[in-house]
Amino acid sequence: MDPIARILAEYPLLILDGALATELERHGCDLRDPLWSAKVLIEAPHLIKQVHAEYFAAGADCAITATYQATFPGFAARGIEQADAAALMRLAVRLAVEARDDFWADPANRHGRPKPLVAASIGSYGAFLADGSEYSGDYGLTEQELMDFHRPRLAVLAESEADLLACETIPCLLEAQALAHLLAEFPRCRAWISFSARDSARTCRGEPLADCARWLNPYSQVVAVGVNCTAPRYVGDLVSAVRAATTKPILTYPNSGETYRAADNRWEGSGDSGAFAEQARGWYERDARMIGGCCRTTPALIQEVAAWARSLPIPPPLEQPTS
Repeated sequence: MDPIARILAEYPLLILDGALATELERHGCDLRDPLWSAKVLIEAPHLIKQVHAEYFAAGADCAITATYQATFPGFAARGIEQADAAALMRLAVRLAVEARDDFWADPANRHGRPKPLVAASIGSYGAFLADGSEYSGDYGLTEQELMDFHRPRLAVLAESEADLLACETIPCLLEAQALAHLLAEFPRCRAWISFSARDSARTCRGEPLADCARWLNPYSQVVAVGVNCTAPRYVGDLVSAVRAATTKPILTYPNSGETYRAADNRWEGSGDSGAFAEQARGWYERDARMIGGCCRTTPALIQEVAAWARSLPIPPPLEQPTS
């Protein structure tokens, strides 16, 4: 069963969590490593569970696991064999599940909200490269090569305790096509596909986001489509573009608005997270039904979104796309 449809049939908005990596850094983790947050799976997994718990307490209805940059080639480069790498991926899911179950065990946490989901992160091929190419899509790979890359991790996470997969920060239609076709090999699996965007209309690779959403619309295993790790100022128009092209629920979890510089692994500029909750209202009005945050967002921002989202009326069924 589609876990997103089940929640959106009863609640007006599914609130996603926020940044994992930057919260881990606030807890003292050093993520200057090609494995990024997956490094903490090896060194301090209890901190990952703690951050998940903080987001649930803030109001998140879905945790995204620490597997964005957890790949078999990435772990192999650290001398971690395949069986141990698979165990670390399953551990990432288990940490989120435990945090969710601990939270839900207290009846006081159940008022006015659904039991939270756990989404196993499938980062783009560019995330494995750890060179910022998830913001360009300049891979030089075929669809089959991308399927071959994603298959081993997807196979592990598809059989994990996760409720669904989060295929995220996808910079180009070709990689989304590879993932959509790969999902057919795991017929019980459901996933969302979330693109990274360069502006208010196009993916990071330069394709119209509406075209990407339209291409994915027939794929029933893809249960939501949207954007993440994109500047908030672009999100409203991007949501509208997706709405005109798909019948699927739309999700958005933008970054803080700062710019990531892959060359020296740092963020620069000023974010626009101060108005995040107010911007989220606008995205909801444009038909986004899953809203959270990506890089540099915090539990406090998610709490602000949850504060107004819990009083929203249940919306009518989505209309068919107009084009």
